[in-house]
Amino acid sequence: MSSKRPPGRAARPPKRAPSWLRSTSLLTAAVTLAAAALAGSAGSAAADPAPGAPGADAYWNEPNVQGFADALSAQSKVWYTLGNGELQNVLYPQPDTPDTFGLQYYVTDGSSFTDNEVANTSHAISLVDPTSLEWQQTNAAANGKYKITKTYVADPARSVVLMRTTFENLSSTPLSLYAQYNPALNNDGMGNTGSTDAASGDLTAANGSVASALAASTGFTASATGYAGTAGDGASELMNSHQLTTPGQTAPTAGHLAQTAQIPVSASGSTSFTLALAFNTSTGAAVSDAAASLSAGFPSAETAFQSGWHGWNAGLNAPPSSVTSDAKLKQQYQVSLMEVKADEDKTHVGGFVAAPLTPWGGSVSANSAGVHGYHLVWTRDEYQMATSLLAAGDSTDAADALNYILTNEVTSSGYVKQNSWLDGTQEWGGVQEDQVAFPIVLAYQLGKTDAATWSKVRLLADYIVSNGPATGQERWEENGGYSPSTMAAEVAGLVCAAQIATANGDPSHASTYLADADAIQTAVDSHTYTTTGSIAGGSYYVRITPNGNPNSGDTISISNGGGTYDQRAIVDQGFLELSRLGVKPASSPQITNSLAAVDATIKTVIPGYGTYWGRYNHDGYGETSSGADYTGAGVGRPWPVLSGERGEYDVQAGDLTGAQATLASMANAANSGYQISEQIWPGASADGFTQGQPDNSATPLMWTMAQFVRLAVDISAGKTVDTPAIVAQRYASGGPPNQVSVTFDENATTYWGQNVFVVGSVPALGSWDPAKSVPLSSASYPVWSGTVSLPAQTTVQYKYLKKNPDGSVTWESDPNRSYTTGASGSVTLNDSWR
Repeated sequence: MSSKRPPGRAARPPKRAPSWLRSTSLLTAAVTLAAAALAGSAGSAAADPAPGAPGADAYWNEPNVQGFADALSAQSKVWYTLGNGELQNVLYPQPDTPDTFGLQYYVTDGSSFTDNEVANTSHAISLVDPTSLEWQQTNAAANGKYKITKTYVADPARSVVLMRTTFENLSSTPLSLYAQYNPALNNDGMGNTGSTDAASGDLTAANGSVASALAASTGFTASATGYAGTAGDGASELMNSHQLTTPGQTAPTAGHLAQTAQIPVSASGSTSFTLALAFNTSTGAAVSDAAASLSAGFPSAETAFQSGWHGWNAGLNAPPSSVTSDAKLKQQYQVSLMEVKADEDKTHVGGFVAAPLTPWGGSVSANSAGVHGYHLVWTRDEYQMATSLLAAGDSTDAADALNYILTNEVTSSGYVKQNSWLDGTQEWGGVQEDQVAFPIVLAYQLGKTDAATWSKVRLLADYIVSNGPATGQERWEENGGYSPSTMAAEVAGLVCAAQIATANGDPSHASTYLADADAIQTAVDSHTYTTTGSIAGGSYYVRITPNGNPNSGDTISISNGGGTYDQRAIVDQGFLELSRLGVKPASSPQITNSLAAVDATIKTVIPGYGTYWGRYNHDGYGETSSGADYTGAGVGRPWPVLSGERGEYDVQAGDLTGAQATLASMANAANSGYQISEQIWPGASADGFTQGQPDNSATPLMWTMAQFVRLAVDISAGKTVDTPAIVAQRYASGGPPNQVSVTFDENATTYWGQNVFVVGSVPALGSWDPAKSVPLSSASYPVWSGTVSLPAQTTVQYKYLKKNPDGSVTWESDPNRSYTTGASGSVTLNDSWR
C-alpha cells in the first residue's frame, strides 16, 4: 500500500462548535397533519439572504468512519460514510466526489439547553442485517433526556440516502428536533448556494452540476440556509437562543453552507419518521427524487437494498473455516468483503478508490474544489482489492477491475499512472514499477489470454524490460532505486507475461520476458540484500538502495521529516512480496534473516490486541508525537495490513496458528463498525486515541479490508491463493532453472565513494547497460565480489566498471572478457582490473 501523501495540508483548525445537523422518521397522524400545514408556510417564508457570506473556512471531517455503504444497483449513485453518531459524508455521482460535511440532529428544550448528536451523545453502531451493509446508529443523550436511533439505506432506484429515525423523548418536558446538513457539493466546501424550495419545503443546495435536496416524511415546520460559523448558521442560532430565528433564510452567494430544518415530534414518547437526502444534476430533479423515495417508503427501499446485497453474497464462496467458528471474525470477514465491493464505481465499472475518505480530514481544507485525499485510484490498491474479491469467489468484479486498469490506467507507452480520478485523469506523476507489473499478474490469475488483453500486457512487460529493475518510487511512493518488493512484482509480472505471450503464439517475447525475469530474480540479492548491516546479525533485505549496492554507505532521505540515514539502517517488510509472488521460497535464508531484522525494528505487540508492524523505521507519515493531525511531518505508526502480509507468510511457512493469530490481530484493530484502518495508535490511550484502535489516518483503508479477506481464505486453503503458480514453479529451487552460479571476484583499488560493478552481454549482467550492471561487494577489499546466476551452457561476455561519486562511469580497458558456463553447478572467476 502506499502512503498516498497529499502534497500539503492546511493547519489544524481551532476547535469550534459543530455547524451541522441531521435526522429521519415517520410520525403519528395528528403530528403529520399539523406538519403538513406548517410545511407550506416554511416553503413560502420570506427569503432573506443570510449574512456572513461565504462563511467560516471549510474542512473535511471524514477519518473517523464506522460504517460505509451503497446500494448494489446502477441507478443509485450515492455512497455514504457514518461516524461520530452522524451521517458524515455522501459521495455522488462517483466515490471520488464527496458532497457533504455531515448531517446530524440538534435537540433543544427551547429554553435551557441545545445538544447535538456529535458532541452530546454516546454513539453506538451496529448492522441491522449481517449480510448487507444496513447500518444503524444509536445515540443516547449524555443528559439522559432523549435517545435517537437511525437506520440507513441507499434507495436502489435513485441517488437518495434514506435515514429512518426514531426520536425518543425521555424527559418530562417537550423537546424540539432539528436536522442540520452541511453540503460540500462537487468536492467543494465553498462553492455552494442554497435555499428552501417554495413548492416542497425541502432544503436545496447546488454547486455546478451537483445538487441536493433534504426532505422529511413529516415535512419541516421551519427551515433556513445560512453560512457555517456565522450568526446566521442555524446551529449558532440554536446554541444561542434555543430556536431557529431566521426561517426561510437563503444563501444566494456561493459559500460554506449550513442548512437547518425543524422536524415535528410528539411532545412526549417516541416519534418515527424518514429523512431523504437526494442528489441529482439540478435541485428540481433532487426534490423529485426525494419525494419519490419518501412516497415509496423506507420499507420498500430497505427490502430492495437488502436483496441486492443478498444476491451478491449468494454468488460467493462460503465464508472460510478460519472465520466461521468465531462470530467476530466472521462478521469482520463479511463487512470487509462487502465494503470492498461497495467501493466500486458505477459509472466507470471496475474502478475502485483507495478509500472513501480524506485521512486527517479535520485538518484538510475544503475551501476549493479538487482535494482528493484517498478518493483516487491507485493500481496497486486495485490489484489488492481485485485479488481479495477473486479469492472470495467474485471473478466478475475482479475481471472488471482488470479491464478498468487496462483501459484507464495503462498508457500507450506501458507506463501506469501513479494515481488518477475515476475518469482516468492523472493526479500524481510518479513511476512505480510494481503498478506496471500487478495488472499482468492479475490477468494471469484470471486466465485472460485474449488478444486484447495480450496487447496491453505486452505494453506493460516491455515497459518493465526497458525501465526495470530500478523504480522511480517503491510501494511507499517516496524513494527511488532498487526495492525488493518492486523487483518481486517485476519478476512475477514478466513470468506471467511470458505465459500470456506463449498463449498468443509469440515465443520471441516470451523468451525475452523470461530472460529478464530471471535476471531480476538473481539480482534481487545483489541489489538489495546487505551483509554488512547493523541490525539483527547484519544480513537482511534493506527497504531500498538508491544505486543497487546494498553494502555501500549510500544514504536515503526519509520523507515526511523522517531524516537521512545509511540505507542499511532502514528496513521494511516489503521483501515478503518475494515469497507471496513465488519469486523466492518462503524458506529462503535471506527472507528468514530479514524477518529478524524487521521484528527488531518495526514490530509492535499491543497487549489484548495483537502484533503489528510499521512501514519502516523512522517513518514520518502519521500524527505528530503529541497526537496532532499529520501536517507533512509526523510519526508513522503500525499498519494492520502488514499483520496480514505477515500472516500470508506464516501460511506459506506452514504456521497456520501464527497466521490465525495475525488474522485476529487485524480484527482486533477494527473499530466498533468493523472498519480496519491504515494506522492504529500503539501506545497508551492518550490524545483522544485508544490503544490498539484506529488513529485519524484512513479508516477504513480498502487495501487493509481486502488483506483481511485474502488472509482468511489463505488460512483455510493452507496456501496463498494469489501466488501465481507459474512463478512459484519456476523459482521453486530458489533460482531460475538451467542456471549456473557464477561468482565474480575482481581485484580493484578505488577511492572513497567509488564502487565496482560487472556488466555483460546477457540480461543477468545488464545487457551492457551500465544502469543495470551488477554491484559488487567491497567486504573483502581490494577484492570486489558478487554472485550472479547465468544461463547454463552459454558463452557470456563481460567487463568491470567503476561508478564514480559524480555519477560518471569508468570502464576497464578492452577487450571484453568471455566465459562459457557449464551445465550446472557454481564457479568463481578471479580477475584483476585492467
